[in-house]
Amino acid sequence: MRSIWEIARLTFLEARMRKMLWAIVLLGIAFLILYAIGFHLIYTDLRGAMASNAARLLEPINFFVLAGLYAINFLVVMLAVLISVDTIAGEIASGAIQTIATKPLPRWHIIAGKWLGLALMLAVFTVTMCVALMFIVKLEADYTVRNPVQAIALIVLEGLIVLTLSILGGTRLSTLTNGVVVFMLYGLAFIAGWIEQIGGMMRSEAAVNIGILVSLLMPSEAMWKRAAYLLQPPFLRELGLDATPFGAASAPSEAMVVYAFLYTALVFLLAVREFSRRDL
Repeated sequence: MRSIWEIARLTFLEARMRKMLWAIVLLGIAFLILYAIGFHLIYTDLRGAMASNAARLLEPINFFVLAGLYAINFLVVMLAVLISVDTIAGEIASGAIQTIATKPLPRWHIIAGKWLGLALMLAVFTVTMCVALMFIVKLEADYTVRNPVQAIALIVLEGLIVLTLSILGGTRLSTLTNGVVVFMLYGLAFIAGWIEQIGGMMRSEAAVNIGILVSLLMPSEAMWKRAAYLLQPPFLRELGLDATPFGAASAPSEAMVVYAFLYTALVFLLAVREFSRRDL
């Protein structure tokens, strides 16, 4: 297992050499600064306009919290693809993978090490960004987000789903093709999530079933929908104010979360299998 951790360490070093880590850090800080300024300005105006009814502030505050976390969720997905799309496919195309694969090292260690290194990088980014955003909201509006641990864990899981799928694609597809396929699958899941939500509000069983079916193919968007549902205060659902562009009127079940874990594990095993069979 030591070799897996060593490959994970080398993955971190490679990202640093490409200045990828610095770009992630700087752009993440820029996003948080922009969000803090925007939230401060908006909250100041809202607080003045709703001074006579402070309870009404919870609705717009929750809306902007979900909007910020949704943006982070999108960044996590994009980052998951960008950091992994070339990690296997590019090294196979350039022949660099042979410097590792020709050593007396099981091939599955290579996949596991690269996945572990990228997964840790992605998880640290996700947790840091989400916690920082929640801290900004708490500091400015004294608003505590509901179920923060569960919500952040679900966003991390969504990123890992996309990351693992991208690594699987890299074992057989070129870098460009792999990126297109993963982005298209995410796009399908995104649209299916909207179809399911709208179908739920309109009581269209057929639309809901289509959304669930696509979620089984790509459960990434379902993780965000459940995270958004957990983040929303119950009273908003009771008043019918939970149907926002960033929220979720209905939540995927816990069974879908279990399915997402199993899905990720299966995709990882397929990546190991395909890479082991690949002629390098």
